[in-house]
Amino acid sequence: MNVGRRSCLCPEGKAMGAPDAHVAGGTGRKLVACNTCSLCPQECVKEKLSLVHGFLQADAQNQLSDLETKLHREELSEEGYLARVKALLSKELSVENGDAAALSQKSNGCSENGAYGSDEDSERAGPEGEEDSAMEMEEAVASSSSSSAKRGRAAGSEGPMCPSLSQLEEPEMLTDERLSIFDANEDGFESYEDLPQHKVTSFSVYDKKGHLCPFDTGLIERNIELYFSGAVKPIYDDNPCLDGGVRAKKLGPINAWWITGFDGGERALIGFTTAFADYILMDPSEEYAPTFALMQEKIYMSKIVVEFLQNNPDVSYEDLLNKIETTVPPAGLNFNRFTEDSLLRHAQFVVEQVESYDEAGDSDEPPVLITPCMRDLIKLAGVTLGKRCVRRVVSGIASNKDKGPTKATTTKLVYLIFDTFFSEQIEKNEREEDKENAMKRRRCGVCEVCQQPECGKCKACQNMVKFGGSGRSKQACLQRRCPNLAVREADEDEEVDDNIPEMPSPKKMLQGRKKKQNKSRISWVGEPIKKDYYQKVCIDSETLEVGDCVSVSPDEPSKPLYLARVTALWEDSSGQMFHAHWFCQGIDTVLGKTSDSLELFLVDECEDMQLSYIHGKVNVVYKAPSENWALEGGLDMEIKMVEDDGRTYFYQMWYDQEYARFESPPKLQPSEDNKYKFCMSCARLDEVRQKEILRVMEPQEEVDGKMFYGLATKNGVQYRIGDGVFLLPEAFSFSMKLASPAKRPKKEAVDEELYPEHYRKSSEYIKGSNQDAPEPYRVGRIKEIFCSIRSNGKPNEADIKLRLYKFYRPENTHKSMKASYHSDINLLYWSDEEVTLDFKAVQGRCRVEYGEDLTECIQDYSASGSDRFYFLEAYNAKTKSFEDPPNHARRAGSKGKGKGKGKGKSKSCRQEAAEVKLPKLRTLDVFSGCGGLSEGFHQAGISETLWAIEMWDPAAQAFRLNNPGTTVFTEDCNVLLKLVMSGEKTNSLGQKLPQKGDVEMLCGGPPCQGFSGMNRFNSRTYSKFKNSLVVSFLSYCDYYRPRFFLLENVRNFVSFKRSMVLKLTLRCLVRMGYQCTFGVLQAGQYGVAQTRRRAIVLAAAPGEKLPMFPEPLHVFAPRACQLSVVVDDKKFVSNITRTYSGPFRTITVRDTMSDLPEIRNGASALEISYNGEPQSWFQRQIRGSQYQPILRDHICKDMSALVAARMRHVPLAPGSDWRDLPNIEVRLSDGTTTRKLRYTHHEKKNGRSSTGALRGVCSCAEGKPCDPADRQFNTLIPWCLPHTGNRHNHWAGLYGRLEWDGFFSTTVTNPEPMGKQGRVLHPEQHRVVSVRECARSQGFPDTYRLFGNILDKHRQVGAAPWGGGEVLGGPVPLHPVGAVQQGQSSIPPPPFTSVWGQCE
Repeated sequence: MNVGRRSCLCPEGKAMGAPDAHVAGGTGRKLVACNTCSLCPQECVKEKLSLVHGFLQADAQNQLSDLETKLHREELSEEGYLARVKALLSKELSVENGDAAALSQKSNGCSENGAYGSDEDSERAGPEGEEDSAMEMEEAVASSSSSSAKRGRAAGSEGPMCPSLSQLEEPEMLTDERLSIFDANEDGFESYEDLPQHKVTSFSVYDKKGHLCPFDTGLIERNIELYFSGAVKPIYDDNPCLDGGVRAKKLGPINAWWITGFDGGERALIGFTTAFADYILMDPSEEYAPTFALMQEKIYMSKIVVEFLQNNPDVSYEDLLNKIETTVPPAGLNFNRFTEDSLLRHAQFVVEQVESYDEAGDSDEPPVLITPCMRDLIKLAGVTLGKRCVRRVVSGIASNKDKGPTKATTTKLVYLIFDTFFSEQIEKNEREEDKENAMKRRRCGVCEVCQQPECGKCKACQNMVKFGGSGRSKQACLQRRCPNLAVREADEDEEVDDNIPEMPSPKKMLQGRKKKQNKSRISWVGEPIKKDYYQKVCIDSETLEVGDCVSVSPDEPSKPLYLARVTALWEDSSGQMFHAHWFCQGIDTVLGKTSDSLELFLVDECEDMQLSYIHGKVNVVYKAPSENWALEGGLDMEIKMVEDDGRTYFYQMWYDQEYARFESPPKLQPSEDNKYKFCMSCARLDEVRQKEILRVMEPQEEVDGKMFYGLATKNGVQYRIGDGVFLLPEAFSFSMKLASPAKRPKKEAVDEELYPEHYRKSSEYIKGSNQDAPEPYRVGRIKEIFCSIRSNGKPNEADIKLRLYKFYRPENTHKSMKASYHSDINLLYWSDEEVTLDFKAVQGRCRVEYGEDLTECIQDYSASGSDRFYFLEAYNAKTKSFEDPPNHARRAGSKGKGKGKGKGKSKSCRQEAAEVKLPKLRTLDVFSGCGGLSEGFHQAGISETLWAIEMWDPAAQAFRLNNPGTTVFTEDCNVLLKLVMSGEKTNSLGQKLPQKGDVEMLCGGPPCQGFSGMNRFNSRTYSKFKNSLVVSFLSYCDYYRPRFFLLENVRNFVSFKRSMVLKLTLRCLVRMGYQCTFGVLQAGQYGVAQTRRRAIVLAAAPGEKLPMFPEPLHVFAPRACQLSVVVDDKKFVSNITRTYSGPFRTITVRDTMSDLPEIRNGASALEISYNGEPQSWFQRQIRGSQYQPILRDHICKDMSALVAARMRHVPLAPGSDWRDLPNIEVRLSDGTTTRKLRYTHHEKKNGRSSTGALRGVCSCAEGKPCDPADRQFNTLIPWCLPHTGNRHNHWAGLYGRLEWDGFFSTTVTNPEPMGKQGRVLHPEQHRVVSVRECARSQGFPDTYRLFGNILDKHRQVGAAPWGGGEVLGGPVPLHPVGAVQQGQSSIPPPPFTSVWGQCE
C-alpha cells in the first residue's frame, strides 16, 4: 500500500495571523486569542510560532506511534517505515532549528504535503483522477490526527509555493538569460532543434493538490498530472547548489521521465520532459529526498543491468547476480550492498527500463530483453511485459559496446559459401515470411504495447504504405514491438525437444512399380558379353554404356529427377534392365538447402530398374582433392566446382544417411570377370551382411548331440574359449538380488501449515537421481561354444550357443552398493555358476584376468583399456563368502607369473609392446578456456597443444599454469588470423604465430549465443551470423587445413536456427574437402557424475580415417541420454550402439567428493589438507598417482544472510529443494529477522490446502492481473517462486541439494541456488558446492591449477571447453595408421578425464 503523508506549510496568500481552520482545536483557539491580546506585532508572531511548534512536536509523536503500529501489523515494509520516519524527523528538526523565514523557504516552498510513498505499491493509484489516487494511498498519519494532517490549504493548481520566494512559471522561466546558452544576437529559445535541455536542483515532485509523489510508480502512465518545482540551471552547470539557478514553480505536467547515462559513468541520469523542455535531475529538495532515495536503488540497479548486458549479451542469470552483488553503490545512496533479493524486488522496474532502452536503440540491434539472462529474470520474478510506459532512454549517449571479438576474419572460401547461400536464400525466406506474416499473428494482442496505435513517426512507420512509405521493410512500429512475442520466440529457439518421435530413415530412392516399356526407343548396341549382359544400349538415339551416369524419371512427375550410375545392362523376363547405383543429391542429406545444387554424394543404395525409366544421360565428375590440398587453404578459390549447364554434376564424398557421415569414396575395384556388372554399393552391402552373419569355426568334437567349436565370430569380432564377454543385464540373474538402488519410502504426511509449498512435489521423479539408471553389462567367460546337431546329422550353425561362467560385480554380492563404492570399478569376483545363452546375446568382448597372473601392476593393466577387468577372489553366493579362485579360473599358461611383478610377458602383451608409438599431433586450441579440451587430448596421448587462443585473461593464465610449454595468445582470434593471413610471423607481443602446415589438429568450442535470438535468417540476421565466432573458427580450419578438426558446443548447436548453424558448418567442411560428421554425447556416460550433453563436429582431412564416436563406458540416467537429433524432419543418430547398458556402473556424487573435508559457507582458504585417504575408485584416479597432501581451491561462495538461512533450512533428504522450506520467522546472521510468507489469494489451479488454507500469493493466482502490492520480501520461502511456480514446473530444483547417490546438474559458471541450475547445495553441508567439487564434476584432476578469484575459478570450470578429448582419441585414434578395427577398443587412459564442458 502507498503511504500518503502531509505536513504544515505556510500557505500562499494567507496571513500568519489568520489561523487555519484545520489546525487542532486547542491550538487554534490560542492562536485566535493572540490576535486579541495586547502584544506588539513582533511578540504576537513569536507567540504564534511557539504555539505551532508545540503542535508540530505532538503531531510528530502521534505519527511516529502510528507508523510503528503499521509496521507491527505488516502493513508497512521495513524500508517504507524507515523512509517515513527519516522524513518526519528531518522535517521536525528543520522546524526546530528555524524561524518563520526558514519555515517558509523550505525546498522552494514545496513541502511533503500529502507525500505519496515511493514503494512500487503506488502503481495501484487509480486512473480516475487525483482524488481517487490519493484515496487509494495508505495514510501515514493516524485517523485521530487526520484533520491536522490536512492543515495548510492544498496548493491546488498553483503548486505548493510560498509568497516569500520569487518563482516563475515555466514559459517565463525558460526565457531567463541565466539559462541561455546562446549569445545575445542568436535566436535563443526558438533556435533549439529539439526541446531545450536544462538541469533542475532542489526539486520536488507533486500532484495538482501539492502532495509529494514518486514519479516511477505508474502515476504518469495512469494520466495523473505530476508537476515539479526547483531551481533550474543551465545544462553546463554541474554544481547542485541553488546559486545561479532560476527558481521555478509548477513545471509540467511531466509528459515523460527517462533514464540515461548507460555509458559506464558512476550514476544514472534521470530526467523529465514537459511540453517546453527536458530537465536533468540533480539533487532533490530536503523534503523530497527520502522519496527520491527509495527510487535510487532500482534506478541504479537498472543502470548496472543495462550496461552489463550491453557489453555481455550472452551471460547467464548467475553472472548478472555476480555483477550486482560485487558492485559497490556510489557514495550518497543510503544502502551499501545490492543483493539478489533487491534485484527480484525491482525486477518489474528493471525489465521496463530494459524495454525502454531497446526501444531507443537501432532496429537492427539485438534487443537486450531477449538475452538469456533477462529471460531467466522475467520468468523467475513473474514480470509483466508490454506495459505502456511514458519514459524513454535518451539517444545519443555513447555506450560502451563491442568489447567482445572484432568483426570476423574469414577466408575467401568460407565467405563465398555464406555469401552464395544467403544471396539465394534471403530473398526466398523474406518472401515466405511475407506470406506467413499475413496469416500469423505477430504480437500477443494482450499487452499494452500491442494495443497501442502505430506512432507514425519511427523509421518502421515511415516505411509503411499508409504513412507514405514503400512498405519494403515490413517492420512493426517501434512502439508496438511486442516484448512477449520476442521473449517467447527466443525461448522456443533454445528449447530442445527430447521426446523425439521415431521417424523413418531418410527416404530411399526406390521405384515401387514396373513401367510399361516402349521398345521402339530402346535398342541394344553390340553383342551380349555374358549370357544376357550388354555393354551398351541406345535410348532415344543416345548411346549409354556401363559406367555412364543417367537421370531417372520418378513415378510421380512432380518430383525431381533421380541420378544414378549405370553399373550393369541386361535383359530378362522383366524386360530391358539396368542396375542403378544411386547418387544422393545434397538437398536430401543433412545439408538440406545449404548444399550446392550441383553436388552429389555416393550412397550405399542401388536397385534394378527398367531402362524405360531413364530420362537421359548426365555428366557426373569426381572431384578428387588435389595433391597440394593442405597448402591451398585461404587461397582465392572459385566457389563453383563445375559449370551449371543442366547436365553436369560433381561428387567428392560418400554419405551415410543414418549417421550423417561424409567420407572419402570407398576404393573398391572390380575384378576382370565382373567389370560389366560390378556395383560398389552391392559389394559394400554384401560385406556388411557377411559381417553380421554369426559363424562358428575350428570344430573340436561332437558330444551328446552337440558339436563344439573353438571360435565364433560376430560383427567381425572373434570370440574364443576363455574370452570375456559383455551381456545385457537381463541375460542372466544372480542368486543374490541387487539391493540398490532402493525404492524410496512412501511419503509421509506433511504439516501443510509449516511446509505450505510441499504439495508442489507431486512427481516421484527427482532431478539428478540415479533411481532409473540401468545396471551395467553382465560379464561372463566363455567355457564352451557349441551348436546342436540336426536330424540330418549336420550342426545347426544358425543357432550358436555359449556356455559361460558368471562373474559377480561387488554390488551383486551380499555387500551390495557399499562394496562397489570402495572397490575398483573394474573389479569382479569369479563364480563357478554357469549359464547357457544364445551367441547373439553377446554385446562385445572384454578381457578378464586373475590379478595374481598379471605381468604389470593392476593400475597399469586397467589404464590400458576400457575393456579390462580383473578378479582376485571367487564369490560363493550360497555361503555368502569370498574364497580363493579355483585353478580353472586362471588362464592356461598364465599360472605362476606372480602378482604383476613383470617376470614374463604373455603373447598378447608382447604384441602390445610391439605397437608403434605414433607421434603426437601438433594442436591449436581456439577458445581454449582454462584448457579442459586440451587436457583430455593430452591424457589420451594423441596430441600436444603447442598454441592456444583465449581472450579472457584469467582462463588464459590458468592454461599457462598447466601447460608451460604452450604459446597462449590472450587476444582476439580474428586479429590473430588476420595477421597470419597477411604473412606476419609474430604478433604485437613478439609471440610466434603458427604458420600454414604447422597445425595438425584444430579444436575448440566457439560461442554461438551471439545469434541465438534469431528465429529466421534474413538480411539483418545474416550479417550477425557471418560475423560470428563459428565462422571465424571455420576460417581457421580452411586456412591451416589441419589433419583433424573438432568443434565442441552445447547440445543446442545442432538445433539452432532450425539446424541452420549445423548445416552451414558441415557445408563449409565438405566444400573444403573434409570428411565430417556430427553427434551428441553425454558426459555422464564417460565417467563423471554430471549430466552434460554436448554436440561434437568431427572432421578428417582427405586420406585420414574419420573417427567413429566412442562407445559409452558407464550407464547413466536414461532421461539424460536422449542423443538423437532431428534435422528437417529426419532423425539422425551417431554410430553409438551401447544405448541400454555399458561396461561400468554410473559414477555418483559420493564417488566424486565424499573424501573432501567439511567447509562452511564462504570458506576461502586456497590450500588445505585432505584430512584423509581417497575412498572411491574415482577419487583415487582424480587425486593422481603421485602423493599430493595439499588440496587446492576447496572454497565456496559466501552467500548473503538470507540465502544462508534458506540453505540451512533445506532438509538433507534426497530431492529436497525450496518446496521443503518451512514458513517461519528466522533470525539471520546479520541481526535482522525474516517474515512469514503470507498467502492472501485463492489459487485457481491448486485450490486450497487440506486445512482449507489459501495457496496464492498474488492476485494472478485468481486469474487477475498481477498486483505489485502483493509482493513480499525477506521471507524464508522466496515469494517469487510460488508466484510463478505454476508456469515453470514449480521451479523444481531451486535451492536443491545434490543427492549422494545421484549426479550433478550441468556444471555452470556460477553456482546460484536460484540460478538456471539451482541444484547446487551440498548433500549434507549448508553451503553451495565448492570450486574443487565443481572441477571434479567436470573431470579435472585435483592437480589442475585454476587462476583468479573464486568467481573466476568457477567460470573457468563451468566454461571449460571440454575435458573429454581422451575419449575421442580412444576407440579410433586420430591417426591414419595403426587404426584399431571398428568395434574394438584401443587403449584410452582412465575414464575420469572423459568429460567436457562448454558455456551454458
